Amino acid sequence: MNTTPQTPEAEALSEAYAALNRNDIEGFLKDFDPEILRIEFEGSPMAGTYRGIDEVREHVISGRSTWAEGGCYPERFTVSGDKVVVSIHVRVRLKDKTDWIDGHTVDGFTFRNGKIILFRTFAEEHEALEWLGVKTSNAT
Repeated sequence: MNTTPQTPEAEALSEAYAALNRNDIEGFLKDFDPEILRIEFEGSPMAGTYRGIDEVREHVISGRSTWAEGGCYPERFTVSGDKVVVSIHVRVRLKDKTDWIDGHTVDGFTFRNGKIILFRTFAEEHEALEWLGVKTSNAT
């Protein structure tokens, strides 16, 4: 499992998730372009499309504010050109809950001139890898 970022983009994303986990929203957003596009798949708790840094900031604050403890931990970075797919281990306990949520999600990012212009969350890893241009089989 590749947990060590190998590119400047992957390193920036590793730092962004660390900021998110410590509830540093501005640290999480520091490499986002002002015109960022955020897409979260239908069926997820925060599903929708968010345009621009202000909408994305509110979206992140809204989601992160539900956490009592835990975080999103990058496990693998897959890089292809200006795109990066990050496989994430999510382990959080929500406020007013005793049970932990323990699962995986996959985020995709597109960079331009060192800034993130697209941030997508995918329902399945094979969807993210296909978006990246990697041929996969959904049997895995």
